[in-house]
Amino acid sequence: MAGPTEIGLIFTLLLSWSFCATPEKKVCQGANNKLALLGTVDDHYQILVKMYSNCTVVLENLEITYMTEKHDLSFLRSIQEVGGYVLIGINSAPSIPLENLRIIRGHSLYDDKFALAVLSNSNSSIGQGMNQLPLTSLTEILKGGIKFTGNNHLCNMETIQWTDILNMKSQPKNEIQNFTSQRQCKKCDPSCHNGSCWGPGPQNCQTMTKVICAEQCSGRCKGPKPIDCCNEHCAAGCTGPKPTDCLACKDFQDEGTCKDACPRLMLYDPNTHQLAPNPDGKYSFGATCIKICPHNYVVTDHGACVRTCSPGTYEVDEGGVRKCKKCDGLCPKVCNGLGMGPLTNVLSINASNIDSFENCTKISGGVTILPTTFRGDQHTKTPVLDPVKLNVFRTVKEITGYLVIQQWPESMSSLSAFENLEVIRGRTKQQGAFSFAVTQTKITHLGLRSLREISDGDVVIGHNQHLCYTSHDHWKRLFKSEHQSVRVTANANATTCANRNSTCDEMCTADGCWGPGPTMCFVCKHYSRKKHCVASCNLLAGEPREYEVNKTCAECDPECLLMNDTQTCTGPMMAAHQSLKCFLSH
Repeated sequence: MAGPTEIGLIFTLLLSWSFCATPEKKVCQGANNKLALLGTVDDHYQILVKMYSNCTVVLENLEITYMTEKHDLSFLRSIQEVGGYVLIGINSAPSIPLENLRIIRGHSLYDDKFALAVLSNSNSSIGQGMNQLPLTSLTEILKGGIKFTGNNHLCNMETIQWTDILNMKSQPKNEIQNFTSQRQCKKCDPSCHNGSCWGPGPQNCQTMTKVICAEQCSGRCKGPKPIDCCNEHCAAGCTGPKPTDCLACKDFQDEGTCKDACPRLMLYDPNTHQLAPNPDGKYSFGATCIKICPHNYVVTDHGACVRTCSPGTYEVDEGGVRKCKKCDGLCPKVCNGLGMGPLTNVLSINASNIDSFENCTKISGGVTILPTTFRGDQHTKTPVLDPVKLNVFRTVKEITGYLVIQQWPESMSSLSAFENLEVIRGRTKQQGAFSFAVTQTKITHLGLRSLREISDGDVVIGHNQHLCYTSHDHWKRLFKSEHQSVRVTANANATTCANRNSTCDEMCTADGCWGPGPTMCFVCKHYSRKKHCVASCNLLAGEPREYEVNKTCAECDPECLLMNDTQTCTGPMMAAHQSLKCFLSH
């Protein structure tokens, strides 16, 4: 496992950036770091601020760890819904302000059991810890149980009626450590139902939405009377009987109305006996119905916004929209990256998993290369990785998540193993912030000559003391979102690069290059031939004879007669008129 010194630098470089989520969506990705400390405690805090600020809905997991009394945690107050689990661990801050969190869906669970895990929020060395957890709006956990352990200063949790919050039909696993009697806790306000509260005062009483309901209610209610029943599609409670009165939706929310499914994209037309587009059709995105999938997501025919296509389908671009289509024959090989499938909880590429990337054209998930990649890990009994093995990535053209490199073999002067990588999509990002990072390596140039797009996420290129060709402006040309940022710092300075003659080839435009030579240009000044920039194509002389299309030299068909001072062909020999003169092989 990587320690703080190995992973802290990237996060330190990110600290000056603002959170990039769009205000109108108020949706953030969340995290899957468990109890890992990301750099220093202050670095860790800044990363959490970036991940969760302005966030109403957390798509994955909400993880709040290592917060202290000096940290301002008001950025957590906007969170209302979590798709995965909530982890509150190793905090000494006196209170975690999640008073607006209404529902935990539990799509993923901590230790495969818990939707809410509150762990070790006590610092015995200073005699402090979290003493309040004001989850005053939390009335629904759809799946999973709760775990409370090691919270020696936490008050009032033993008064909570968890049966009102949990889905008891799913038989959730609950682990609640006995609370010590040494705490000096204030009692619940007398107005609290059955003496249940999250803290002292009437504002901290537990809101009951299930155990108080009349028998006629099938789910939640807003009071004890039969007329107080919530609609069947409601979760977390309601203000009235209609599906528009829900505090949260059990399945999907469509423009303020809770439903069990989003409107279908296609409807049957009884007049034509065919399926026709539904003008009211919408896509499923988390627990919401939307007309257009968010930037950088893929659209399926079933009407969902997904990060990766299902087996038997592949990703295509149609009219600027990424879609999943059925493969005609064998699909291009897509491999699981970090955070996906068997590599869900794996931190880095290493000797035990690198062979799984053999012949991959696309990696679904992330790629991280750490110092432990090359020195091995005695704790997990992972052997050292032979650097030659990195060449397995030469077939990769797309990474749907992130690419993070924090160590690279000294025998390799560039990231040549990724020279055919065309797109980093950033659909999953390291710590919810960045999709590409290269730090603390000894490379002289990046060498990513095929990279044309970084669809989402920020970029960090820092503390690579020998690295030249680090044009700051070039990265912005690769970005597809106005919220993306780049930080290039503490690499080789301009004087050092000039003394090494580390400048772009004369065949490159002023836009820059990925490294030395005519194969590394961002844009060719004249023409390109098989990824090489050249001064001209072999239109009238030279072999093989060529034609030109979009500033690219392409070979004429072998059946075309080689002619001097006259163009041999105008295109590939798809039809007779495309060759000026054709000869049979005899």
